[in-house]
Amino acid sequence: MTEEIRQDSRQFTVEQLETELKREKRKNQYGRTLRGTIYVLIVVAALAILVATLWMPVLRIYGNSMTPTLNEGNIVVSFKGSDFQTGDLVSFYYGNRLLVKRVIAGPGDWVNLDEDGNVFVNGNLIDEPYLTSKAYGDVSIELPYQVPEGRYFVMGDHRETSADSRNGVIGSVAGEEIVGKIVFRVWPLKEIGGLGQ
Repeated sequence: MTEEIRQDSRQFTVEQLETELKREKRKNQYGRTLRGTIYVLIVVAALAILVATLWMPVLRIYGNSMTPTLNEGNIVVSFKGSDFQTGDLVSFYYGNRLLVKRVIAGPGDWVNLDEDGNVFVNGNLIDEPYLTSKAYGDVSIELPYQVPEGRYFVMGDHRETSADSRNGVIGSVAGEEIVGKIVFRVWPLKEIGGLGQ
């Protein structure tokens, strides 16, 4: 009888050990999975920061010089590049500030404005469906104006208030100062989508 009790006790202890062993294996497997997940998240976050810094900067819009296209508080994504066309939205450095404007003309082009705010590039009136109103604005450059090589003539969509290439203080923008072409709005969510011409 004593021997039977010992065998039962030994079996019970072996079952307990097996259960404990399974629990430890699960715990170790959970720890490895958790560590692996954390490593993957760190790598993905680092890659996202690298991509956002080098190829796709994310920008927040301040001011109203680009209304109605972009409003204060909008968050947009831009793509690095160097081939900009009339109508492209670009961000560029002016001093230590980042400004957003629309490309009107490229290197070598002639720009002119009439008193109603109509814009002519190389003698041709450009189509600007993104504007709700036109204005001559703050012009201190001599018109017609030829854009120097390696530079771009830019203007805001809110022509009455925008400080842009029409004013000699800002002037035309050097290609190397341009951060990128703005192509997508990510905030606010109700306005998420592409930003074409």
